[in-house]
Amino acid sequence: MKLTDAEKAMLAGESGLPVKWAIEHQLQVGRMFDAKDMVKVSQAHMMADPESLGEAGVSFTEKLSADGARVCIPMLTDPRGVDLNHYEPIGQTENMAELERRFISACKKMGIMMTNTCINYQTIMPPVFGDHVAFGDTGVVIYSNSVCGARSNFEGGPSALAAGLTGRTPRYGLHLDAFRQSTKRFLIKHQPVDLMDWGILGATIGRMSGSYWEVPVIEGIEMSPTSDQLKHFGAAMASYGSTPLFHILGITPECHKLEDVSGETLEKITVTAEDLSVTKQPFRALGENVDVVVFAAPQLSLIEMGQLSSLCKGKVRAEQTDLIVCTSAQVFSDAEAMGYVEIIKDFGGRVLVGTCFYQQYAREIGEANGWTKLLSNSAKIVNILGGYGYQPALASMAACVASAEKGVIVK
Repeated sequence: MKLTDAEKAMLAGESGLPVKWAIEHQLQVGRMFDAKDMVKVSQAHMMADPESLGEAGVSFTEKLSADGARVCIPMLTDPRGVDLNHYEPIGQTENMAELERRFISACKKMGIMMTNTCINYQTIMPPVFGDHVAFGDTGVVIYSNSVCGARSNFEGGPSALAAGLTGRTPRYGLHLDAFRQSTKRFLIKHQPVDLMDWGILGATIGRMSGSYWEVPVIEGIEMSPTSDQLKHFGAAMASYGSTPLFHILGITPECHKLEDVSGETLEKITVTAEDLSVTKQPFRALGENVDVVVFAAPQLSLIEMGQLSSLCKGKVRAEQTDLIVCTSAQVFSDAEAMGYVEIIKDFGGRVLVGTCFYQQYAREIGEANGWTKLLSNSAKIVNILGGYGYQPALASMAACVASAEKGVIVK
C-alpha cells in the first residue's frame, strides 16, 4: 500500500505505540482487500459491547488508553450491553456492569464520545453525501451508505478504533465508485405499509442478494419512505444478506435513474407478496403465549417512541408478559420531556437507555427471567435471537402492544 509521509511516521511510532498499532492493523486489512492506499475519514463509529469484548477485549482497550491513545476525529459508540441505571431488574449481574464501567472509562480517556447508539444517522452527526467514514454497526453502515450517500465498509471494532486513532481507513470496497454500482435489480410488486413490512421486504431482498459484494437496486416503491421505514428496511437487509448498500430508484441519492448505478441492463428479479410471506412464515405464532415483547434493533427514534406511547396509553400489560424498549440517550431525554416514557412505564414497560436487546447478554437475561417466546416488530431482531435460545415471532407495532396487553400473540 502507498503511504503518505504522515502515515509512514505513524508506522515508525512517531505518534506513539497506540497509533503504531492502529496503522499496522489497517495495513493488514488493506492488504487483504487489495487497497492501494488510505482515505481520510471524518468520523468513526465503533461496535464494542462487553459481551463481545469479554475480559480480553476490555483489558486491551484499557492498555491502549493507559499507553496514551487518543482519537483524532469524532468517534461514537454503538449501543452498550448494560444500562447501568437499570441492569439488576432485568437479571444482569454486577460482573457484567463492572466490565461495562471499565470499558466506558477507557473509552472516555481516549476521547471517544459515549453516544451508545445505532441510530446516530438520526441523532448525532449524520454523515453527508460523499463523506468517507469508518462505521461498524451493520444498520448504521447500510443507512449511511444508501440513504445519506456516505461511504463506509463494515468496520469491525478494532478497525473502527484504529480509524479513530489514525483518522483514515484503507481505501477499498464501498469507498470506491466501482463497488457502489448495482449488481442485482429488484422489482417490488407488493407495497410495504408499516415498519414490520419494511423489515420483511429488506430481509427478503437481503436473502435474494446473498453477498456483501452484491448491491441491489430496487424499483417499484410507490411512496417516499420515512427515515424509520428505511431504517428497518436497511437493518433487516444487512442482517439477512450482509448487504452494506442499496439503491432505490428515484429515492436514494445515488440513483435518480437506473443508469446512475449501471442498473439498466440487469435482469429484473420480481419480489412478490408470496416471497414476503415465505420470509415471515418462520415467525408466525398467532395465539401462542408471549413472554416478552421487545422494541429494539434498531433503537427507537423519537417518532417511534411517540407512536408506541399512543398505543400504550391507558392500557396495562399482562402480568406474565414483559415489554422492553431500547432507545438512545439522545432520544430518551426528548421522549421523557414529551411524556412518552411515563406512558410506556405506566403500561408496565421498561425503557432501557443506550442499549440494544440482542447486545445486552440476551441469552443470560432470557434465562434469568424465564423468557422464551419473544415478539417484536423488528425483522432484524427476530433473525438474530433464534440463536440465543428464544422462539421469536414477528408482528406490527400495534399487534405487539395488543399482544403484551393480552399475554398472547394477536393480530
